[in-house]
Amino acid sequence: MSSASQLHRSELEALYLVSEILSRSLDFSQTVLKVLDVLDEEVSFGRSMVSVLDPENGDLVVNAVHGASVDETEPVRYQSGEGILGVLLAEKRSISLAVAGRDPRFLNRIGIYDRNLPFIAAPINVGGSLRGVLAVQPDEVDDGLLEERARFVEMVANLIGRSVRLSLEVEQEKKTLAEERDSLRRTVRNQYGFDNIVGRSAAMRRVFDQVRMVSKWNTTVLLRGETGTGKELIANAIHYHSPRARGPYVRLNCASLPENLLETELFGHEKGSFTGAVGSRKGRFEMADGGTLFLDEIGEISPAFQAKLLRVLQEGELERVGGSRTLKVDVRVIAATHRNLEAAVDAGDFREDLYYRLNVMPIILPPLRERPEDVPELARHIATRIGETQGRPLNITEAAIRRLTQYGWPGNVRELENCLERAAVMSPTGCIDAD
Repeated sequence: MSSASQLHRSELEALYLVSEILSRSLDFSQTVLKVLDVLDEEVSFGRSMVSVLDPENGDLVVNAVHGASVDETEPVRYQSGEGILGVLLAEKRSISLAVAGRDPRFLNRIGIYDRNLPFIAAPINVGGSLRGVLAVQPDEVDDGLLEERARFVEMVANLIGRSVRLSLEVEQEKKTLAEERDSLRRTVRNQYGFDNIVGRSAAMRRVFDQVRMVSKWNTTVLLRGETGTGKELIANAIHYHSPRARGPYVRLNCASLPENLLETELFGHEKGSFTGAVGSRKGRFEMADGGTLFLDEIGEISPAFQAKLLRVLQEGELERVGGSRTLKVDVRVIAATHRNLEAAVDAGDFREDLYYRLNVMPIILPPLRERPEDVPELARHIATRIGETQGRPLNITEAAIRRLTQYGWPGNVRELENCLERAAVMSPTGCIDAD
């Protein structure tokens, strides 16, 4: 028979262990089974179970049992008012029995309890609502400490309830984040969809057909065209309409960085690999693992760096700067350039093997001067977008459209965008005219 002081010490140790178990990220059934194990080992509750509320019909359903083989225990339900657990469900208060079998409401459906020993059941509340029941049986006959044991069981039930509440909050947060992520993906997909790429000329229809075909596969794509022809817009459309659309999409302008920084930016670096490297850092290839990496201005990288890039494209392997560990990456590469790569290969400025590795599926974007029939629709589309940004309707006169169509646009669509934005700023009435 336990003394009050011995019981108190055992209960404190059990509460500590139960708190540790509940703080871990485990499956609920596995977690409560571990809790029931602790109650057996520390305070001699050899028979115990946790029941949870079925939200569909309001019954209590036995979820975890200690003191009987799971294979031998059939799923058991208690309706409100049925048995001790059903009474607790109806009255939402703890119940303690000095001798379980003396109470006619005691059903012992799972057959693990001793009718001659005490029985304690406490509600598991989550946010003020009953969500389950913790039911235990001490291994000793009533020794005058039943009330103390009942208080302890209530504390354990409260700890389980807090853990369930936190788990529900985490699950709700995950659900909310997943919904926001999916909504953002839909928004991005619509933003970078084919509907936002304007052009009805034969040249652009060929581009659209190629983009739709190549989007289905993981093939490396080389986008070619003058500056301002929309290579990045096409790269976006390819990724967001590909099987990798749910994966990361990482961009890098190769012309914007010197060679030494380009290497660390693409491959990452280890701590201490150079002055200022205070920690390890992933490169763009690692960031894009499982998704797409868009390398703009690929024709600007040096021959020395081209060899390092070739290895990643061929083998799907890299080492961070200052590291020796080989990392595997699964990345689809979309490259873009305005340069004549064939001439660069002939001049020895661009590796021939890298050229063939990149040029698996070339897509050539025509300059705007070769598709003047697209200028009117493009101009109206851009004007609408600028108007939305400025928060006012923006119109273009037919005279302005004719003037825009007659111009050669050496800077292509980008120059057209800049021209219309400048005209919009200078137009207090919101009407862009030929003047």
